[in-house]
Amino acid sequence: MKKYETDVAVIGAGAAGLAAAIEVKKAGLGVLILERDRELGGITLQCIHNGFGLKEFKEELTGPEYAQRFIDEVKELDILYKLDTMVIEIKPDKTLYAVNNEEGLIEIKTKAIILAMGCRERTRGAINIPGFRPAGVYTAGQAQRFVNIEGWLPGKTYVILGSGDIGMIMARRLTWEGCKVKAVVEILPYVSGLLRNQVQCLEDYDIPLILGYTVTKIHGNERVQGVSIAKVTKDYDRIVGSEKFIECDTLLLSVGLIPENELTFNAGAKLSSNNGP
Repeated sequence: MKKYETDVAVIGAGAAGLAAAIEVKKAGLGVLILERDRELGGITLQCIHNGFGLKEFKEELTGPEYAQRFIDEVKELDILYKLDTMVIEIKPDKTLYAVNNEEGLIEIKTKAIILAMGCRERTRGAINIPGFRPAGVYTAGQAQRFVNIEGWLPGKTYVILGSGDIGMIMARRLTWEGCKVKAVVEILPYVSGLLRNQVQCLEDYDIPLILGYTVTKIHGNERVQGVSIAKVTKDYDRIVGSEKFIECDTLLLSVGLIPENELTFNAGAKLSSNNGP
């Protein structure tokens, strides 16, 4: 087993992890970045829309441009990093264990650890939507990666559940690609994302927004054929008789994020009661 030592280990190479590593290096300490993906930059690499960097760099950048600013500085400072490397355990003495294809299991002794693992999207299973398991159900972030990085469309006609920012941004992105977004459905009586995105992503493209409704069933066996939606009460109970059917071949879920805190929990760090920061 290969062994390393460093002053600080940063887990996660998104914008937050890269920025933290840069500050550690500037303070004169040794730092090692560990990233499970194949490249630095994190989620911002697939966010090709603008709006990034206004606070940090005083100019408007796309997600990849924003990430590249940090990546360039990491390389200029000769900060060490390991890609395709999954941290699997944090010991109480701040020793890390990780695995990758080139070295297998590795041990990293540190004096401090910065956790910058980000979050993951809630899936269909997390919100208990009834129905079979046909092709055509994706989280909005996964669909964003397919379109912006992998270069293919997951469907032709869409319903998007959830009016978070990524859901609205994807509604516009798919419209640009010639797809038909039948509706953005939101369980709350108001949009959960930014007003700017509501205007620029939905209203400017005449994409229907249905508030106070949720998806109650997914139709289809091999492939999604449509979804049923229903109005909900203030307690989010379905109102019988309010069901509507919307034909589509793809359902995107933009229903919130869950912190990637398994390592944090297993390391014995204190977490808030709602599992947030």
